[in-house]
Amino acid sequence: MAPATLTPSSVAADAPATPHNKAAAGLIVGALGVVFGDIGTSPIYALRESFLHGTGMATTPAHVLGVLSVLFWAVTLTVTIKYVTLIMRADNKGEGGVLALATLATHGLNGKGRHVRRAITLLAVVGLALFYGDAIITPAISVMSAVEGLSAVAPAFTPFVVPLALLILVGLFILQSRGTADVGRLFGPVMLLWFIVLGVLGLWQVAKHPAVLLAVNPIYAYRIIADQGLGIFWAFGSIVLAVTGAEALYADMGHFGRKPIRLAWLGLVMPGLLLNYFGQGALIITSPEDVHQVFFALVPQDYIIGLVVLSTLATVIASQAVITGVFSLTRQAIQLGYLPRMEIQHTSETAIGQIYIPRVNWLLMGGVIALVVGFGSSGALAGAYGLAVTGAMLSTPRLPWRWRSWCGAGRGRSLSWCSTCWPFPTSPSSSPMA
Repeated sequence: MAPATLTPSSVAADAPATPHNKAAAGLIVGALGVVFGDIGTSPIYALRESFLHGTGMATTPAHVLGVLSVLFWAVTLTVTIKYVTLIMRADNKGEGGVLALATLATHGLNGKGRHVRRAITLLAVVGLALFYGDAIITPAISVMSAVEGLSAVAPAFTPFVVPLALLILVGLFILQSRGTADVGRLFGPVMLLWFIVLGVLGLWQVAKHPAVLLAVNPIYAYRIIADQGLGIFWAFGSIVLAVTGAEALYADMGHFGRKPIRLAWLGLVMPGLLLNYFGQGALIITSPEDVHQVFFALVPQDYIIGLVVLSTLATVIASQAVITGVFSLTRQAIQLGYLPRMEIQHTSETAIGQIYIPRVNWLLMGGVIALVVGFGSSGALAGAYGLAVTGAMLSTPRLPWRWRSWCGAGRGRSLSWCSTCWPFPTSPSSSPMA
């Protein structure tokens, strides 16, 4: 079987394709509703957790600017550069995810490098397991963090957080059988509103305290790392929550295609997220006592309930992002023989990547319910969440990307395996990235 051929114009990678601008806009809105829900709800808890639970970070201007700088560059380098710009160029017949990337890497071996093949396979399986962990923790922490906003309105709501979160999550998993397309059309407009609200709220605070934008300078990140030493890793466990969903973004590529995801990220999602983080930082500097519920403190007291409702809807959608990613990766694992065969239902007549796997859906629901009941709060889950997300990203196999300016071997192909930079064949017939 010939290895997959990847080119920037790959039809499979951008499927389903359409010549109509209206249909393209629909794909972008649908991607907002499925792909970006996870990373889009991180502002509810990521910056808050960076200053709580013994991270060593104080609510001083120096520490706030330092944390914001680390967060800004984490989002820029990890999501924009690594995933959106580079890794999303590597698809296996339109599918993304850690298993697709590992399959492409092993294609270049051509029967050689048995130990390398085993190492890549092991990393892929570990990444898949950690992604499953991410998919179980994401719905629990996201929905609970939003519902906990009710305590900012009235502390009397606190005993009802867990029951209400369970009710919402069970409803979400029941909805999965309708398919990605229907869910995307239902959730897309909500997420469009969500990212606009994120950007507006953040811009409002940044306009009051524009000096917070100094955190874009990486020197602030360097200073706080140098100041905290090894203790910075406690804060990193919370800061990494800002990039949760990046792996799901890549795994969901088969549902909507590369181009709609990139346009949505660069045009709306990334600006909205960063503006909101900087707005929260500005608020912490001026009102350090608001750090415990800094996201909901962005609006006046009279409007908190509206933000709680919108954030609850957004966190339900965040759960959708990783659930659809799990469906995609599970199908790939079955095809590669890593998992036993199970029922796979295709929910679209036009897009082969849109699927539903009942057994996986109910197993995920059971795991999520156990976490919500066992931990009881989003803060208690934050540490476990950071571990799962970091592990999933680190285990993503590093493809030996080579731009033609790096060396002379294989010149003439914009992206290929290079025998000088990597011990893989460079011939077009054997290269999975010719």
